[in-house]
Amino acid sequence: MKFVDEAKIFVKGGHGGAGCVSFRREKFVPKGGPDGGDGGKGGDVIFRASKSHHTLLDLKYQQHQVAKNGGHGSGNNRTGRSAVDLEVIVPPGTVVKDYETGEILADLSELGQTFIVAKGGIGGKGNAHFKTSTHQTPRFAQEGMDGEERWLKMELKLLADVGLVGFPNAGKSTFISRVSAARPKIADYPFTTLTPHLGVVKYADAPSFVVADIPGLIAGAHEGLGMGIQFLRHVERTALLVHLIDISQDPHTNAWKNFTALTLELESYNPQLLAKAQIVCLNKIDLPAVREKVKKSVAQFQKKGIILHPFSAATGEGLQNILGKIVTLLNNT
Repeated sequence: MKFVDEAKIFVKGGHGGAGCVSFRREKFVPKGGPDGGDGGKGGDVIFRASKSHHTLLDLKYQQHQVAKNGGHGSGNNRTGRSAVDLEVIVPPGTVVKDYETGEILADLSELGQTFIVAKGGIGGKGNAHFKTSTHQTPRFAQEGMDGEERWLKMELKLLADVGLVGFPNAGKSTFISRVSAARPKIADYPFTTLTPHLGVVKYADAPSFVVADIPGLIAGAHEGLGMGIQFLRHVERTALLVHLIDISQDPHTNAWKNFTALTLELESYNPQLLAKAQIVCLNKIDLPAVREKVKKSVAQFQKKGIILHPFSAATGEGLQNILGKIVTLLNNT
């Protein structure tokens, strides 16, 4: 299934039904009074978060969501039928914004959570409401009210406990495939991962946690280079960030330079990301060119007060230590 995490849609509540102009006409009551009923209420448009949906794909191609109109009133003071609400299913983690103002209207982060995005119009009053002592036969009734309408911007922020961040080919997909049942595409070229992936991790006796594999950033992503920073919204909800550093691609780079470049991209998107708990990992220590730099890299980070965790996603070396650290930090957040 194609992953879609943004959509622009139009929503409109149903129109209220019209009130009725009617007069009581019975065999022995030739001049009965007004008995026009009220119109029914138009349907609301309601969003509901459900685990049956994992993407905004449906809304991308069903851009107009319009509820049905209320029924018209009729004689004998019969009220028109109220329209059934239109329920639109969205994935948990969906943020609903007013397209014009950018105002956040709802954050549907809980399963079953609902929000009315467009209320239906109320029905018009029938002529029975307008009878007075001086006006016994009102020949008019109210029209129903229009339903609310607006354009919305939908954004999906994945619900995960841990976010994997790193430059292309840092080993994020290999990491998540080794520690969970997720099987993202893995290959030795940049941008193998074009969409985020989620994996559920079970470690020892600790509660399971969810890891999000975010498509690779590159230096300058905040300026629109590469795939940009559009996918970083998916780590905003995480409690913990795991930086995966790869120094195997460029013999002239070092782990600290890689880490600071990655940190710059995170800060440019949202400075609050750096306030999250973080684990910094040096991947691919199974490669001789990387292994010979491990001690120097660890010492370099130690001078900055940061613990660097060397490991290999390919062989699993050092991976259990990282998972244990993740569990400890999650328990403390």
